[in-house]
Amino acid sequence: MEGRLANMWRLTVNESKFVETALQSELRVDGRGLYDYRKLTIKFGKEYGSSEVQLGHTHVMGFVTAQLVQPYKDRPNEGSLSIFTEFSPMADPSFEPGRPGESAVELGRIIDRGLRESRAVDTESLCVLAGKKVWSVRIDLHILDNGGNLVDAANIAALAALMTFRRPDCTVGGENSQEVTIHSLEEREPLPLIIHHLPIAFTFGFFNKGNIVVMDPTYIEEEVMCGRMTVTLNANGDICAIQKPGEEGVNQSVILHCLRLASSRAAATTKIIRDEVEAYNREKSLQKVKRHPTLAKPEVSGPIVVVKEGHKKVSDEEEAAELSREHVERLNLSSVEVKSSKEQEAASNFKGGPSNWDPYTEAMDVDSLKASLASKGESVTKSTIKKKTNDSGNVQKEVTGDLEMKDTAEATKHKTGELTLKDAVKPKKKRKNKSN
Repeated sequence: MEGRLANMWRLTVNESKFVETALQSELRVDGRGLYDYRKLTIKFGKEYGSSEVQLGHTHVMGFVTAQLVQPYKDRPNEGSLSIFTEFSPMADPSFEPGRPGESAVELGRIIDRGLRESRAVDTESLCVLAGKKVWSVRIDLHILDNGGNLVDAANIAALAALMTFRRPDCTVGGENSQEVTIHSLEEREPLPLIIHHLPIAFTFGFFNKGNIVVMDPTYIEEEVMCGRMTVTLNANGDICAIQKPGEEGVNQSVILHCLRLASSRAAATTKIIRDEVEAYNREKSLQKVKRHPTLAKPEVSGPIVVVKEGHKKVSDEEEAAELSREHVERLNLSSVEVKSSKEQEAASNFKGGPSNWDPYTEAMDVDSLKASLASKGESVTKSTIKKKTNDSGNVQKEVTGDLEMKDTAEATKHKTGELTLKDAVKPKKKRKNKSN
């Protein structure tokens, strides 16, 4: 105890009288007016639910986490919200490490009363499985520098951290729908908390037996003042909580005056917090777009083609060249088909006569025919063409051949389906003798 008192910094009698005399002249040590607020600065960390608030020389950091726990028996469908404060000796020599002291407990209770009793956070939305699994939200407040008015700075840090916090998404499944699956940030987008309003705390200091009231007292003024009062209300003017420690009595008119001052200041502070949170969310969304350039995948009604890195896409010129190449190939195919159709028509309309066209070489494949006949053990014999002179003096060609050639002609006809020269010539028995 003696070591703790030795480390505490105390004002001298002359310094205390100087502060009181200046306040009677409506002057403050830092140059502000009686109801002026110090400069408020809000910063956010890289992770969700972290914030840093600087109110003058007071510096507070807030961090929000959540985990699945069993709910309370009297509230099976509601989650929980708890606040823990940590006073580091780095912030003030009077703070000791270890268990929280009276000031730390009082700070946590003031902020907890303003948030929970006003129902600012929707705890029913934190229920995952009624009676078994709910989200328990924890707010850790770390005092980095004590420059006075820790309640206001810690309250703003808690609100900013809650507004930027995102809890993991979870689904209920399994047998009898009793299994809870928590999805990672890569699988599903995290969900924000439902916050109905922002209860903001304002602290007032009383001097000269409550006749002088100042707003946002500093560390030096806290050592001199005889009492203080913290009012928590939102931008609509709804009073969420009032905390007045100390034994010094305050007149009713002074309390109403403090409420009017806090109500006029709440809207401006709420706007500052919301603007900073919107800027943070906008920055996060831009980083998300940079990390995932294609958020929405187009619907493709066909086979999906995956293009690997390093492969260039087909340009418009290459596509045009491919189209022209296909067009030329189609023209060539059409010309070939026209040519073959003309040859078939000429073969079908052929009536005989001398010609250099060999039907056996054009209408069939000789090599394939030889191979098929050789497999059967037969031989192909060439046909002998004899010239015969009729009585009328006309020269006619008599086609004589073996039995194999007839089979060959029939096989060729079945294979190709085309008419040959032999088919065009009438059989010898059916020809009429002109002489007769």
